[in-house]
Amino acid sequence: MFSFFQKQEFLVDYLHGLVDIHNHILPGIDDGAKTVDDSVDLLRGFSAFGVTNFICTPHIMHNHYDNTPKTIKKVFDELSGVLDKKSMTDIKLDCSAEHMIDDNFEVILEKKQVMPLKEQYLLVEMSYLQPSFNFDLAVEEIAKHKYFPILAHPERYMYYHGKYGKYPSMKSNGIMFQLNLLSLSSESYGSDVQKVAEKLLKDGLIDFVGTDVHNIRQLGLLKETKVSKKVLNNVLPVIENTIQTFY
Repeated sequence: MFSFFQKQEFLVDYLHGLVDIHNHILPGIDDGAKTVDDSVDLLRGFSAFGVTNFICTPHIMHNHYDNTPKTIKKVFDELSGVLDKKSMTDIKLDCSAEHMIDDNFEVILEKKQVMPLKEQYLLVEMSYLQPSFNFDLAVEEIAKHKYFPILAHPERYMYYHGKYGKYPSMKSNGIMFQLNLLSLSSESYGSDVQKVAEKLLKDGLIDFVGTDVHNIRQLGLLKETKVSKKVLNNVLPVIENTIQTFY
């Protein structure tokens, strides 16, 4: 009857086999893992609850993280070599990127300097302060280049919380949504983000999930995240869709 009497489940108990399509595990390349040892610790931590398949997505953000396919692939190859030496053969790594929709995005898109997920999906993000002024045009250009746009963590853009109708509007324009699993706990980004995350799931607007884990602290938060049966039932099909699409 009362929500605080509902049985809570540990989310990680249901993540076995997940393909994590959004994370910052590659070392020293953005605001994620700082060293190779950090990366290895994160991967071992994930393995403990059955997540061993990753598409690494460092930021490509003009004047902040000016990564390119070349710089990303270099670090990816270095980490892959370390995993081989450590015989961490259960880990499956691929690399892509999380692309900021900024004033340089359309330039790198035209120059084929973007890094899609599974060749056909493009993970994009906006600033947390305000929507990207060129977002709609960027989405059109993404479609022209034969990619499907996936907007990372839509629940975290708080300027849309009071304009919830913007979410179904974006979906109708062909934008797919990736939810951060960390958003399902108020401990990570706050209760407002958690509420919107749960509503987006309830309304069937989320296509994929990812962890967006940057460090051991966040991995610890993920391990402690509990959700109600109702939320769990809403997120399980999305977890399955993520596995089926990206495995």
